[in-house]
Amino acid sequence: MLKSYKIPQSPSIIANYFLLFWVITMLFLHKANAQVSDKNFKEITGSLISKAPETYNDLDIVLKPIQRDTSLMRYFANASTKENYYEGKSYAFNQLGISYRNYALYSKAIKLHQMALEAAEVNDNTEFQIYSLTMLSAVYRQTEAIPSALDCAQKVIDLAQSLEQPNDNIKRNLNLSLSSIGHIYRTLGQYDLAIASFKKSIALEAELDNSLGLAMNYMGIAECLEAESKLEESLQNYEKSKVFNEKVGSKRIKVMSNLGIAHIYVHQGKNNEALQIFESILELSKDLGDMKIVSAIYINIGWAQMQNNQFEEAQHNLNKGLEIAKKYNLLSEMEEAYSFLADLWENKDDFKKSKEFFLEAAGVEEIISNDRNRRYLADLISRSEAEKKNSQIEVLAKENEIMNLKLRRNQNTLLIGALFLALFTLMLYILYRQAQLKSDKKVLTLEQTMLRSQMNPHFLFNSLNSIKLYIINNEKKNAVHYLNKFSKLVRKILEASSLKEIPLAEELETVELYMNIENIRFSNEIQFKIIVDEGIDPHIVKIPSLILQPFLENALWHGLSSKDGDKSILLQISRKKNGYIDISITDNGVGREVAEKLKESKVLKRKSVGINITKERLENFSKDYQNTFKLEIVDLFNTLGAASGTKVILHIPTI
Repeated sequence: MLKSYKIPQSPSIIANYFLLFWVITMLFLHKANAQVSDKNFKEITGSLISKAPETYNDLDIVLKPIQRDTSLMRYFANASTKENYYEGKSYAFNQLGISYRNYALYSKAIKLHQMALEAAEVNDNTEFQIYSLTMLSAVYRQTEAIPSALDCAQKVIDLAQSLEQPNDNIKRNLNLSLSSIGHIYRTLGQYDLAIASFKKSIALEAELDNSLGLAMNYMGIAECLEAESKLEESLQNYEKSKVFNEKVGSKRIKVMSNLGIAHIYVHQGKNNEALQIFESILELSKDLGDMKIVSAIYINIGWAQMQNNQFEEAQHNLNKGLEIAKKYNLLSEMEEAYSFLADLWENKDDFKKSKEFFLEAAGVEEIISNDRNRRYLADLISRSEAEKKNSQIEVLAKENEIMNLKLRRNQNTLLIGALFLALFTLMLYILYRQAQLKSDKKVLTLEQTMLRSQMNPHFLFNSLNSIKLYIINNEKKNAVHYLNKFSKLVRKILEASSLKEIPLAEELETVELYMNIENIRFSNEIQFKIIVDEGIDPHIVKIPSLILQPFLENALWHGLSSKDGDKSILLQISRKKNGYIDISITDNGVGREVAEKLKESKVLKRKSVGINITKERLENFSKDYQNTFKLEIVDLFNTLGAASGTKVILHIPTI
């Protein structure tokens, strides 16, 4: 159960305020020399622990002046632990975590915030649980651990909404979580959702008259607008952030908002103005101790100088930013520094060094954009939405059941019969909805599995290795040519994977790109041809997305890879009767029987999961249309009866 907070009796209130007045007075007197002696702080700690305040504000009003002194906070944490004062323990660990976070020591910060959360949970203190989760979400977001950040933020919202009368501190943490969710959406490129979340937080912060929160959220909106290239709107929001920050004087927001403004100036070609801003906030950022910001400023200074053709100065600052990023494992800053250094050396006509930095940037980018984390996040969001919908259905079902019970007491036999009919109808609807949700889940699973089969690591790495050979052999034109094709293929697969159906022309363009990339590894021996019969407009005909590639892959690796001599694949589209079109894929390979024998003889067997996935997808699509999708596989033989290839025919209704 969640902990409730009761207003104490008058004598207790007087005693608490007397204690707070005494402690503040002591802090003021001993801070006159810019420090608190160990003896006096021990007295303050003993008094606080003996009174044991249960709210964050009661502790913060005493400890705020020295909350960034890690030595004193560590002492207070140890003393609170010894006396089993869990609120003090949670407060101290959270303040230590914030200090470590500000110095980019994120692993230590996470550990401290987790310890603070455990202390709050032991004493069932909801306010300190909310505060600890808010701080954890902030650190996870900065380290790009997006699923964990989203989970903590959602827990804060759930806990805060469960309280009937949350205090202002809880409201502030709720607003921080909404802002954190906005930053998560920004990281994922969902800028409209991010801006909506920031605006929701702004409305709540305005009710609390919290200028700091307003400054932070306007800065978040500005970052989203900058990412969407809405530079003038972005500048307006950065200026709003600066105006609100003037009331609170946050050095961090001052640095970040000016960094954003200068960044936009570089995009607008105002490089000298940008450099003035960057250099004006550099020392202030060092005072903050956040090495992520310091690294970013050095990198941006180098970027602006590069735009001014000040290559030597640019190289110096980019290397400084890179050195800091490496030291503190700041992946985003490392990737950005490597990319700019690649551009710099290209401008200096040193293509060898440019290539080295380009490859470094690509390696870091691959780590950052780990596809498994993104799929996990998508699954997490999907499950969260599904759970909310199921909860709403359960609430509606319970309300309906109560209404039905009232009707049973007051209605005659005819009404009871009508009630049974209504219940039966509702049951059918629920069963229908369950079947529909199950079908939707199966579609999602198939789409994800299909995307994994399209983008399997073997294809990605082998394609990149093939392109790398052109680079090594100094065949720049071929390298650029196939690298462009590879990037276009990846983009088309990712775009098509989110669509239920696409024009036939798009599908043909995708498979042609795929065959161009795969043909590199066959030394361009495969003759691939596409024939579209007259009267068929491939831009009008719609087909399920990404269904042809698995059959082409099968033809390549099971039909042609083991064949000597000429190798060919023909993809032909022809119109049939009753609204159908036929898509046939014909290869002159070794045939299915020989391919199966060769496959069994191999130590490492290549799994062909794409065909089965495609069959399941076609079966699922069949439920949505009156006609059905059909698949036919024909073994081809020459005049002597020997296997001469395989022909796959897809009978697809025009959509």
